[in-house]
Amino acid sequence: MAVCDQGDQRRDQAAASAAQRHVPVMADRVIDLIAPGIDNARAQNRQPVIIDATLGMGGHTQLMLERFSDTKVIGIDRDTEALELAGARLASFGQRFTPFHGTYDEIAAALAAGGVDAADAYLFDLGVSSYQLDERERGFAYSYDAPLDMRMDPTSRFTAADVVNDYDQRELEQLIRRYGEEKFARRIAAAIVERRASQPFTRSGDLVEVIRDAVPAAARRSGGHPAKRTFQALRIEVNEELQILREALPAAMAGLHIGGRMVVMSYHSLEDRITKKVFQHQAQSLTPPGFPVELEEYAPVVRVLTRGTEQPTEEEINQNPRAASAKVRAIEKIRPTRSNG
Repeated sequence: MAVCDQGDQRRDQAAASAAQRHVPVMADRVIDLIAPGIDNARAQNRQPVIIDATLGMGGHTQLMLERFSDTKVIGIDRDTEALELAGARLASFGQRFTPFHGTYDEIAAALAAGGVDAADAYLFDLGVSSYQLDERERGFAYSYDAPLDMRMDPTSRFTAADVVNDYDQRELEQLIRRYGEEKFARRIAAAIVERRASQPFTRSGDLVEVIRDAVPAAARRSGGHPAKRTFQALRIEVNEELQILREALPAAMAGLHIGGRMVVMSYHSLEDRITKKVFQHQAQSLTPPGFPVELEEYAPVVRVLTRGTEQPTEEEINQNPRAASAKVRAIEKIRPTRSNG
């Protein structure tokens, strides 16, 4: 009995920790956007299924399970530690919640794990999670010294230290410019290569110091922390974030019921551009110009629900500063996925 009580206590503590450490971004708006997809499933006498493609600490999933009491959520995350904490938080929902360890392009496998072949709603809350930022030893943050890691999946082997120490100067420059949109990429890459020649990088603090010295003093006084963009570039590279997103969105589109909804929340322009391009392409007619009738196989597959992007209110940003850069796009699937792209 005592052993059981101790186990329950640990689970309760983990659930409380997850709830305290994660404030879901734009939760009410996100849930309102997917709600018609849930209603559509009910109208067809089907149990609604939601894919939370970026489970994190389970905040959005908890709110969705509470609001949609007949709904099942499959939560995807590559972070084994986050899955454990979210699982404790969501344990009271029983079989209505299915965890899936993987990346969010593994849509088909996640659906199969939940015993379905399509979902009625998808939520992508992209980027690094609050939990990962707060865990100093994960090395995501430039504001304190930690191992130079940045793996979203702690079971993988490739780290930020591998990038910084092994990529040649040209590769580093291209990476920092492309994924960090950093105008001083050449200077930073050169400084990294010069420093590692005498001592390889193992700590984020050493890298921050080298970046700070490489950025001109005038630029350091404006535009935020000088290491912000380089750290973003390294994180994206280590976790293959943009490539996974490019593959995930079409996979999710294919695994979405007609009448279902998809919501994508991004936090930097690279993610948002990919999302916008995929959504616009699926919302466009591919019928040749001047053709007298719309061809069904070329008709738009989705209807865009948001005009441009929606952003958090000032009140929400004051309550949760990490929501400040969030941009939301949403679509409704209106026809079967096109076989011709």
